[in-house]
Amino acid sequence: MSYAIISLGGKQYRVQPGERLLVDRVKTEAGKTFQPTVLLVGGDGKDVDLKPKTAVTARVVEHVLGDKVRIGKYRPKNGFKKHTGFRASLTRIEIEAIGSSKAAAPKKAEEPKAAAKPEAQPEPKPRKAEVAGAVPEGYAKLTVAQIAELAPTWDLLTLEAALAYEGEHGKRKGATAALESAIAAQKEGEH
Repeated sequence: MSYAIISLGGKQYRVQPGERLLVDRVKTEAGKTFQPTVLLVGGDGKDVDLKPKTAVTARVVEHVLGDKVRIGKYRPKNGFKKHTGFRASLTRIEIEAIGSSKAAAPKKAEEPKAAAKPEAQPEPKPRKAEVAGAVPEGYAKLTVAQIAELAPTWDLLTLEAALAYEGEHGKRKGATAALESAIAAQKEGEH
């Protein structure tokens, strides 16, 4: 192939084998190769292929910084002057080949399953038995919204322990209100 048009970083470039380009920063490491998006291939005496099935192989030569751009701001009559600069992150690439077929995704060879082994399910971790009257595990890290959501599922002694914890440590108004309303709801349910 004589030339190809590739797309990198939202810009299009007309490339030939052996050509070096300075493009926007590419995530590929220096020395590695990659295949940019090919938009058009032509120049070999055939018609221009608008939907090419060929690939362009490019190698990252180095990552560099562009020329410094100086920016000066000035406001008249009050002495305001400000200067800043900018250097773009760029990558120098070299086009190695045009026209190699796109590498198809390697197909995984299906391994024949000799015998379906019944997979032993891991035993569930024994949970700590929640002691009546103890604050639920991880309570200190719960947000007020999570406390309001979980409080109706706790028993009365756990709710009272959580309320006592809030009084000593957090003193969060929303959590206290949620716990008090859950306690009131449980006491009404008993009567």
